[in-house]
Parts: sequence; structure tokens; C-alpha cells
Amino acid sequence: MFRVFRFNAWTVFVMVVALLIASPVLFVLSSIFTNSSEVWGHLAATVLPGYLKNSLILMLGVGLGVFIVGVGTAWLVTMCRFPGSGWFEFLLLLPLAAPAYILAYVYTEWLEFYGPVQSSLRAIFGWTAVGDYWFPSIRSMVGAILLLILTLYPYVYLLVRVSFLEQATCMLEASRSLGCNPWRSFLTVALPLARPAIMAGLALALMETLNDFGTVQYFGVDTFTTGIYRTWFGMGERVAAAQLAAVLMLFILALILLEIWSRRQAKYYQANSRFKQLNPFQLKGIRAGLAFVACFIPVFLGLLLPGILLFEMTLENLGTVFDRRFFEFAGNSLLVATITGVLAIVIALIMAYGVRLQPSLEMRFSVQIAAMGYAIPGSVIAVGILIPLGRFDNAIDSFMRATFGISTGLLFSGTITALIFAYLVRFLAVSFGAVNSSLSKIKPSLDDAARSLGHNPSSTLVKVHAPIMWGGLLTAGMLTFVDVMKELPATLVVRPFNFDTLAVRVYNLAADERLAEAAGPALALVAVGMIPVLFMSWKIAQSRQNSVDL
Repeated sequence: MFRVFRFNAWTVFVMVVALLIASPVLFVLSSIFTNSSEVWGHLAATVLPGYLKNSLILMLGVGLGVFIVGVGTAWLVTMCRFPGSGWFEFLLLLPLAAPAYILAYVYTEWLEFYGPVQSSLRAIFGWTAVGDYWFPSIRSMVGAILLLILTLYPYVYLLVRVSFLEQATCMLEASRSLGCNPWRSFLTVALPLARPAIMAGLALALMETLNDFGTVQYFGVDTFTTGIYRTWFGMGERVAAAQLAAVLMLFILALILLEIWSRRQAKYYQANSRFKQLNPFQLKGIRAGLAFVACFIPVFLGLLLPGILLFEMTLENLGTVFDRRFFEFAGNSLLVATITGVLAIVIALIMAYGVRLQPSLEMRFSVQIAAMGYAIPGSVIAVGILIPLGRFDNAIDSFMRATFGISTGLLFSGTITALIFAYLVRFLAVSFGAVNSSLSKIKPSLDDAARSLGHNPSSTLVKVHAPIMWGGLLTAGMLTFVDVMKELPATLVVRPFNFDTLAVRVYNLAADERLAEAAGPALALVAVGMIPVLFMSWKIAQSRQNSVDL
């Protein structure tokens, strides 16, 4: 017997959204079969090996770094006590607020030949020229790896710390009773149990590494994201850019499949003593000092020092930083971020409620398709949107010219509509996760009670569910809003002509070596990025207190 699938307004909406979200990705994948042998052959013979090599080195370096920093600091602040450990639980999340490309601009200004560090060294030792001494260059592959580690390790830290908090205390107590010191308990018990969280955090960090454009472009490291941008705008080869985007997508798919494969046969269970508070390891003397330094360095280099430098540069250039154009760019950023945030809330709410009403395989699959955009780099999404939209606009223009003698021009590509669509494809998963989590906490009995009082599904959603899950809706909108404010690759490619956001403004000023003028917009982006970080810190603290009370 074949199961009958019922179509209604909710299922149709969810499937249409899934199709729209998947369309840029499907277009990019289809470009593999496009005939462009001459251009592709030129790329394969010249720059493609370099893109592959640099992307792999970047992934390996960042992956190793975020693993060491994220897992190590998560263990220290969760299972050990030392001076400042309580503060570091929250401070270690703060570098997530600063985009890597902003750190790249700040540290370049600080460490280059003309910067205060090298100027001070020359003054102290009497050096007068570059040939008198050696100083490592920040604008290099190593520099890009270090800065990406500083901004991406919180992905691993956050997930692994939650995993450590939820681990069964009886296992750790058993390891102590068998004579294990903190280091051995970490290696033999806590680390294996945290493996799913580690892999999930690594996957997120590596996806963001492949998505990065501003850092690698500014440091002269040729990766797939810079190659896509150069092929599109420098060579004017859109098909070749789409094919490079397809290769980059294969990297992303490989990461996802690797994460799934790594836990294909592994089972991770927790005992009933999950909420029992474990007495932490008390570190003293040199061990406490080393633990403090290990937690302080990522916070200091990842946010405190760049924040101080940005604030100082902003104060020194107040007259040129906060001019009329700054508020114009800030208004553009707020406009697209607000519209995208509101649309993401509405779409995510309807999708989550559609699955709640009809939790069929087709509906769940459609939602998964719609939520996959977060794993796709912004440059790939931009290519997958602009090429088909351009063809669609040209087709309409040709038809109107031939039929009515009227030129319609570009109706969709190069407009705010296309830009907001790119943001929705990229960040709808963020909004959906928050909305679905909030909706899943509402008991189904409330739906039955509302319907017994004469409410249909739409009325139930508006009058019953929405007021209850108001906090989850605000969270979804806030997270999407902040992600849109900081997004650079998709904005650079898709934005309308003469429509710059704060992120694009920072990139353009830094590219022109006008870093002092970029300080104000960069500081504004970091301040906005602090909102979800502080919110997550508060939620984690609240969750931990509730666990202890239980």
C-alpha cells in the first residue's frame, strides 16, 4: 500500500521555500556539467592547484588550532578551578563577536613596519631599515590561520563545554577513584564522551574557514573564495566562477559526510547522575598560573587587544570616522538586517509549525533542504543567485522589447531583493533552529485545547503559540540580524550598485590602506556581534544553575 501524501497550504509553503532555498545550490552543482573547457582548462593549469593547496592548508591549520584551544579551555573552565575560572567561562565566548577580517585589518595596522610595535623596536634598538632586523609578516598563511583560530575556536569551546557539563559525573568520579589525575581523566573519559560535540564544532569552524573572504584576500592567500571573486569580476567568467563554487561545495559536503561518518557506529549514553555537581579539580601554584594564561591569551588576542586598538583609532579620528557616510552605511546595514530578520522569523515559524502539523518524511526532508544554506559559503550562494537571476532578467527584457518595445532592465539581480534572498538562503537555518527549539517545548495538548475551542491551525499559531514562544522568536531574529550585519562575501557580490553596508565599508577602506577610517565601522560591527555572545553566555549560566538545582 502506498502512503497517501496530503497537500495543504502548510506543506505547499514549506516545499516551495525548500525549493527556493535549494535553487542556488542546485544551480551551482549543475554548472559542473556546463561546457567551458577552455576557461576551466586554463584555471586548472594555473590557479586551481594553488586554491586546493591553500584551502587544505588553511583547513588543517585552523582545525588543529580550534581543537587545541577550544577543547583545552572548555576542560579547564568546566572541570578545574583556578583564579578567574568563573569569569573565563563567559569571556572565552567573546572573540566570536569579532569577524576575522576585522582582526586582520587591526593586527596589520599594529604589526606592520609602520605600526607601533616595529616602530618601538626600531627606537629601542636603534634599527633604521628593514634589513637591520627580521620580523614575522602577519600578512601570510600563518597569519591567516592564527587569526581564524582566534575568532573560530568559540564554536568548539561552546559545544564541548556544554558536553562536559552534561557528562555523567559517575564516570569521572570512577576515574578519580582509580587514581587518574586531571590530565588522564580528560584523555580517557571526558574527551571520548565529547567526541560528537568536538566534531560538530570542528565542522562549523571549518565551514566558516572556507567561507572567509576578507582575511585571506587581505593577506594575499589565494583560496576558493578569493578565486571565485577574481574569476567573476576580474576575468568576467561567470560560468567558470560557478564551477569553482561547485568545487568549493564539494569541500563542504566532504566535511558534512566526514562528521556523519565519524560517529556512524558510536553510541554515547549518559547516566542518571547527569545533574549531580562534580567537585572540580583545584589547581594551585604554577598549574593555576598556566591555566590562567591559557584562557587569557585567546580572550586578549581575540577581542580585548583588537577592541582597545579599534577604540583608540576611533577616538583619534572621530572627525573622519562618524561622518554622514558612516550613518548612511549603518542605515543600509540596519535596513537589510532588519528586513531579513523579520522575514526569517516568519518563514521559520511557518516551516516549524508545518512540520508540527504534518511530521511526514517529505516535510522533514524539505525542512532539512531549506536549512542547509548555513553550510554553504556566501560566495557560492551569491554565484548561484546572480547567474540565474541575470538570465531571467535578460529573458524578460528580451520579451518586452520584442513585444512592446520596452526595456525592463534588471528587475531582480543587483537589487536589495536579491541581496535579502541571499541572506535568507545563508541564514534561514539559524532562525529555524531557534524557532523550532522553542516550538518543540510547547505541549501538543495546547493544540488540542485550542482546536476544541474552535481555533483553526492558523489561529492557534497566532493566538496561542506565538505569545508563548516570544522569547524564541526574538532570539531567532537577533541571531539572524547579527549574522547579516557581519556577512561580507555574499554582500560584496550581490549588493546593488552604490549600496554599501558597514561590512563592505570596512573592507573597502582596508583595501585602500585607510585602516584608521575603518576603525569606526569595524568597532560598530564588533559591538553588534557582542549581542548574541552575551545572550549565549547568559543562557549557559542559566542552564547550568538549573542543572545544579535539579
